[in-house]
Amino acid sequence: MLYLLISFVSFIILSKSFTNKPLNEVDRGTKLVSSWFLRNIPILLLSRLKKGTIFALKISHFHLGMPLKKKSLVSYNEEDERNKFFCLLDLPDLALDCILENLSASELCSVATVCKSLRDRSRSDYLWRKHMERKWSKVIGDAAFRQWQCHVDSRNRENMKKFFNQRNKKGVFAFLYGFDPFIWMKSKSQKVRESRSSIPDDSIMALYLCLESGKFWFPAQVYNRENGHAGFMLSCYDAQLSYDSRTDTFQARYSPHGRWTSEENIKWERLRVPPIGTSPHVLHISYCLEDLRPGDHIEIQWRRNKEFPYGWWYGVVGHLESCQGHGNHCHCHNDDMVILEFNQYTPGSRWRQTMINRKHHREQGNQIDGFYGGIRKLESKEEISMWKNLWPTKVVEY
Repeated sequence: MLYLLISFVSFIILSKSFTNKPLNEVDRGTKLVSSWFLRNIPILLLSRLKKGTIFALKISHFHLGMPLKKKSLVSYNEEDERNKFFCLLDLPDLALDCILENLSASELCSVATVCKSLRDRSRSDYLWRKHMERKWSKVIGDAAFRQWQCHVDSRNRENMKKFFNQRNKKGVFAFLYGFDPFIWMKSKSQKVRESRSSIPDDSIMALYLCLESGKFWFPAQVYNRENGHAGFMLSCYDAQLSYDSRTDTFQARYSPHGRWTSEENIKWERLRVPPIGTSPHVLHISYCLEDLRPGDHIEIQWRRNKEFPYGWWYGVVGHLESCQGHGNHCHCHNDDMVILEFNQYTPGSRWRQTMINRKHHREQGNQIDGFYGGIRKLESKEEISMWKNLWPTKVVEY
């Protein structure tokens, strides 16, 4: 058990140092020490807590240019001896919260094993929400939170089912009166372990730890799936992901056509939160078609056949062959037809270019060239920059 003990001057001297009476030289030194100690105690506790040490600080060790005379200290009696140490929980709430907020996730888990009061404090959603945002906000979105909630509800149903099954086995007294005739058989250590492991399933701490352990598979999207295979260059596909804390990478499962394919060692920079809530099996409704102009950056849905899910592919809006000029002389935006270019492919490739109708756009294509679906116009510089960073070092011959 972790104890943080601090040796302190008696309560009488500490309270005396805050009175409004004129201070002599000795009292003034005592008050300087007290005020310094109160200002710096969160920093001292935090540094010691991170080292995992049990420590005691003697007030007589600190001098701020005003020496303390031994005769000025009140001699300890038995009550002073009992009260000269106090634990971390004796700190004001603000100071204690300041310490906990500066701890890492693993350190919060360690603090939670000290006692019930610290366990409750260190498991609060307020503390763990910051850790979630700091590490997981770039890959955990609304879809992942919804899936986690379904996971929690499923576990709760299973636990309730086990609970009633166990009570039925223990007989009528346990069912009617909540009495467990075998509860005395549980050892004290077993009860303590059960208490410490009972993290609420619906807490942010539980979600964080499940993500860290890799037990929770969550939905996200992967750039350039299957290790940058030429057939998926500059694309982004939905997948179920699991984190591997040993390598700080992810494992992905894709479901193209009734069977799962997997990929390992996926780095953080190849992942993103799905930008829209549309299912990968549903056509995205395009609201940007009237605004498309040459040079705009877009993502378009594409799939091999109608049984496969859509992936998002990066492209740019090009000029029509009939266009005679650029800039102010370009009238492509007034035409119903829009040219989409995928310049990662070699000129002449059937994947290099496609044309859509901005007035009557629906899913279009065939079994040879695949099927093109909805379109997103990219407005964010961050999204455009991400695609450019993934640009292949050479033109893809495919």
